[in-house]
Amino acid sequence: MNANPDVRLPAVSVIMPVLNEERHLRGAVRAILAQEYAGEMEVVIALGPSTDRTDEIAAELVAEDPRVHTVPNPTGRTPAALNAAIGASRHPVVVRVDGHGILSPGYIATAVRLLEETGAQNVGGIMHAEGENDWEHAVAAAMTSRIGVGNAAFHTGGAAAPAETVYLGVFRREALERQGGYNVEFIRAQDWELNFRIREAGGLIWFSPELKVSYRPRPSLRALAKQYKDYGRWRHVVARYHAGSINLRYLAPPAAVCAIAAGILVGSLLTPWGFVVPGGYLAAIVLGSIPAGKGLPPKARLQIPVALATMHMSWGWGFLTSPRSLAKKVIASRRPAVPADAATDADAGTPAS
Repeated sequence: MNANPDVRLPAVSVIMPVLNEERHLRGAVRAILAQEYAGEMEVVIALGPSTDRTDEIAAELVAEDPRVHTVPNPTGRTPAALNAAIGASRHPVVVRVDGHGILSPGYIATAVRLLEETGAQNVGGIMHAEGENDWEHAVAAAMTSRIGVGNAAFHTGGAAAPAETVYLGVFRREALERQGGYNVEFIRAQDWELNFRIREAGGLIWFSPELKVSYRPRPSLRALAKQYKDYGRWRHVVARYHAGSINLRYLAPPAAVCAIAAGILVGSLLTPWGFVVPGGYLAAIVLGSIPAGKGLPPKARLQIPVALATMHMSWGWGFLTSPRSLAKKVIASRRPAVPADAATDADAGTPAS
């Protein structure tokens, strides 16, 4: 809300890439439209080729509220969807929300205030994983524990501060236009890659625990393994594409995969002492899952080590097996995806720098 009625708040465009989101889309959009924000707002949904009722639900949302619009995304890829939605939107502040993300009350007003207070090009907060069954509760616990994701503030929380990247993000449109939008070749890790470019250009990325988005974890072990394998695969692409962008936290999962594989091989062929490494890893995730599972049902607590191992091993394997051709493809095809002269609502005002 606007504490000073004499200050006109900037208009906001909320962009949503969606594909097969019939389960969560209506709730996600309702959480956006329910935001108490005194400025003008629009919601642009980029529709991929869904095979469920996503398009039908989106059409209903458009009919129900004139602030909601849709734009096609025939590729189904997230960065293409984001660029299509940016191009179809018109306001100076751009809020990214996923089809399975639920904004906390006051999210947009707080983000706009933080853009003004910090001078940041992008602000974001906590990816608050919440499950709806035992497996999803276990994954959510793993995703918000330090043993699962290290010291990533947008997973585990922390003090407000400059950051390498943030979850989703609330951008100044000018920052997106200056960078040409999202790199369409980054099927995963497109947020990290864009934020790296913004930082390299001198822009500030700001994390604040005041901002929170509820996130629904993948509903099965197979889906979680694919998600984290893709994360690792594309994070390696970012590392190859942007020299100096990697740190020890990102090297831990591939190092664990190599150490465990070597331990099993040595234990099987040479000496049982080789099994100390995989045994130690197993003990570590079991012990680490105890505090992570506090307050959860027994069945969910038992599944946390499975979720942790799946995340670590899949991410590490994806990182190790990431084809070098992906990096070459990105380098060859990088180009601005959002016109620098894309329309903005000039009368709506922008956050102060």
